[in-house]
Amino acid sequence: MAGGGRADDERRIGVAMDYSASSKRALDWAIANLLRRGDHLVVLHVLHHGGEAAKHALWGKSGSRDSVPPALIPLSEFRDPTAMQQYGVNCDAEVLDMLDTAARQLELTVVAKLYWGDAREKLCDAVEEQKIDTLVMGSRGLGSIQRILLGSVTNYVLSNASCPVTVVKGK
Repeated sequence: MAGGGRADDERRIGVAMDYSASSKRALDWAIANLLRRGDHLVVLHVLHHGGEAAKHALWGKSGSRDSVPPALIPLSEFRDPTAMQQYGVNCDAEVLDMLDTAARQLELTVVAKLYWGDAREKLCDAVEEQKIDTLVMGSRGLGSIQRILLGSVTNYVLSNASCPVTVVKGK
């Protein structure tokens, strides 16, 4: 696993979050079935190319369009709509409630990590960079023709991530 070599109480669980219904279900599933007291939860959010002002707000002018900001965003800042708007992210009250409740009840360390670019590649990069032990993500439930034409983030991550991936299907 990507995060191997750490004690069991230092697990890093990643949840891919785009604020869709399926990613909210994935977060809910991770909280109910996977996360344990003391775990680290890394909420991974990938924005499309662009958003230069948001990137610079996060880490200053440091290079190429595909550079990754070094900072993890703590839950206290992730809760602040003004702070998140400067990064180009509009947080969802339901997600914040789930994160707050889980952090409090399970004594989790919750952080967010923003990436810019292709979600397929950036989620796989995040697994390595953040030393994620397991990744949970939702499935949009594309039909077979849409999946062929558009590609599937889920299929790509399942095939290329260096850690176990749990896909939470919609209802």
